[in-house]
Amino acid sequence: MQSIENLVTQIQGLSSNASDITALKDYLKAAEDLLRSESTRLLSFLDQLDPSKHSLGYLYFLEPCMYCSITKERANTLVPIIARFITSCSAEQIRYVPEKFINVCKRYKDQVLLLEAPIRGVGPMLTAIRKIQSSTEHLTTLHPEFLQLCLLAKCYKAGLSVLEDDIYEINLPRDFFLYCYYGGMIFIGQKRFRKALELLHNVVTAPMSSINAIAVEAYKKYILVSLIHHGQFSSTLPKYTSSAAQRNLKNFSQPYMELVNTYNTGKIAELETYVQTNREKFESDNNLGLVKQVVSSMYKRNIQRLTQTYLTLSLQDIANTVQLNSSKEAEMHVLQMIQDGEIFATINQKDGMVRFLEDPEQYKTCEMIEHIDSSIQRIMSLSKKLTAMDELISCDPLYLGKAGRERQRFDFDDFDSVPQKFNI
Repeated sequence: MQSIENLVTQIQGLSSNASDITALKDYLKAAEDLLRSESTRLLSFLDQLDPSKHSLGYLYFLEPCMYCSITKERANTLVPIIARFITSCSAEQIRYVPEKFINVCKRYKDQVLLLEAPIRGVGPMLTAIRKIQSSTEHLTTLHPEFLQLCLLAKCYKAGLSVLEDDIYEINLPRDFFLYCYYGGMIFIGQKRFRKALELLHNVVTAPMSSINAIAVEAYKKYILVSLIHHGQFSSTLPKYTSSAAQRNLKNFSQPYMELVNTYNTGKIAELETYVQTNREKFESDNNLGLVKQVVSSMYKRNIQRLTQTYLTLSLQDIANTVQLNSSKEAEMHVLQMIQDGEIFATINQKDGMVRFLEDPEQYKTCEMIEHIDSSIQRIMSLSKKLTAMDELISCDPLYLGKAGRERQRFDFDDFDSVPQKFNI
C-alpha cells in the first residue's frame, strides 16, 4: 500500500534523468487520490524535497495544499514556500504537468492578494511565465495574472518586460483579451497612450461570437484614450471587427459616446458640466481619473488649434481663448506641452508673448536614422513571420475544408494563393 513516506522516497530516487522523471510522473499520477486525502499533512514533507532537484514531485505535493481553506495565517505560510519553488524549480520538470504549475501560480496570486501585498507576487510570477513559455512569442495563461499584479502593485515597468514581446501563439481567447486589456491599462499608467490604444484596439477588434465584458470595458477606455491622445474619436471600426462588437459596443457605452459629442463642441464649461452630471457612472467604471484627463486634454487641443492660426500670441490671450483662469495657468500648460513635444514654441518672460515654431526635426540625425533603420528591420521581420503564417494556414486541412464548403465552385484563380514552394 502506498504511503506519503514511500512517495517521498520515490521522488528522491527518480528525479535525475528524463526516463526516470517520466516514470515518476506516472507513479505520482496514480497517487493523486492519496495526495488529496492527505493534503493537510503534505507541507511537513516538503522539507525533505529540494525544489530545484525534485521539482515534479514537489509540485505534486504542493498543489493539493492549495485546496484547503486559505486564511491569512495559512497564506503567510504558503506564499514564501510557493515563491521559493517558482524561483528555483526546474523548467524541464514542471513542463511535464504545466496545468498543475499554472494552477499553483494562480492560487499563489490569490494568496498575495488576500495578504494585500500584490508586489510580493510580481517577481515570482514573471519567473513562472519564463519557465512555462515555449518561447517569448507564446502567450500563457499566466500573462494576465502577472499584469494584474503589476497593475495592483503599480509596478508598471515590470509589466513592460512581457508587453514588449511580440506574441504570435495564443492558447485561449480569454487570455488574449485580458493580456491586451491589462497591458493597455499599464501603458495608460505610464501615459504611453499610443501603445495603450494599440492594445485596447486589439481587444475591441478581436474575433468574438458574442460580446463580452472585457471588450466593453476596453471600448470605454479606448474612447477616453483616443480623446486624450488624438483629441477626437471615430466610432467606425475596421471591417474585420466582429459583427457582435459592431452591433453592441456603442449600446453598452452610451455615456462615453455622449462625452465624445460634448468634447467635440470644444466648450470646456459644457464638458465639465457633463462630467459632473455623470460622475457616479464614470466612478463606478473606475474611469473617473481618465475622464479628468480628457477634460484637461481639451485645453491642450484648443492651444494646438491656436498654433495653426497664430505665429505669436500673449499668454493672457491664450488664457482667454481656451478658457483658463489666468495667464500663469496658460504658461504652465504651454510649458508642459513644449516639454511633451506636443507643440514647438518659445515664451518671452518679459512681455508674456508666446512664439509658435515649426517642428525642428530634420530627420537626419544619427539617432533618427538608427530609429528608422530599427523600424524597417522590425517590419521586415514581421513580414517574414506573416508570410510563414499565411503558408501554414493555406495548407491547414481544417481551413481548406472550411474554405471548400463555403465556395459554390472553383476556378483556376482560386489556386493562386497556394504557397509557391508546392509548385511542381
